Amino acid sequence: MTSIDDTKIEMRKYEKIRNDFYDFLDTNIAKSENGQFDFSNSQNLDAQEVYAHFFKLDYQARKLRGLLIEAKDIKVG
Repeated sequence: MTSIDDTKIEMRKYEKIRNDFYDFLDTNIAKSENGQFDFSNSQNLDAQEVYAHFFKLDYQARKLRGLLIEAKDIKVG
């Protein structure tokens, strides 16, 4: 069984990766007056760079999902 400490470490990694992704978006996409991303007035983003951020986030989320399932002994499927 996965320890709660291991799960906390992976959760912190997930939060950092998520924050890095949003920092990237904040840096590269203007925001409208209401604070939402304004994609209509933003420059084109490098798809490879966007994917690199997304892949890290998705990978960590899938890793964390497995740890949480194991830690809580959740039966899936």
